[in-house]
Amino acid sequence: MSLPLHLMRHAEEVAFVRLPAGAEPDFDWRTGPLASVTYTDSETSVVCAYAAVPDGATVQGPLTAFEIAGPLDFATVGVLAGLLDPLAAQGISILAMSTYDTDWILVESDHADEAMAIWKRDGNTAAPARLSGGTS
Repeated sequence: MSLPLHLMRHAEEVAFVRLPAGAEPDFDWRTGPLASVTYTDSETSVVCAYAAVPDGATVQGPLTAFEIAGPLDFATVGVLAGLLDPLAAQGISILAMSTYDTDWILVESDHADEAMAIWKRDGNTAAPARLSGGTS
């Protein structure tokens, strides 16, 4: 993947929630800059606004959502590898997700500034996302 990439940092923190297999979220999960429900045989996973997570839920977060400016061509190879390898080298854990148009990187909010600095050092740009109903 050729550089630079532009990453948009969303201000609203998100969460990664684990529910039992087959469970339907019983809270307003359709909030935040990125919202998703994924079902597998062993769990239901939800990404939503951190503020929407009910008390007592099994959750990772708060997380900062970075959206790669897109749309990205599906045939483009190495986008995530180029962005994630430098974070892994610094011990920064992430959750990567893809939509049809682009990729998203969720970073523990305590490490979001460090992730941005790494990406900028590597020739990418990173800036706050414009507010437009949740995503840019």
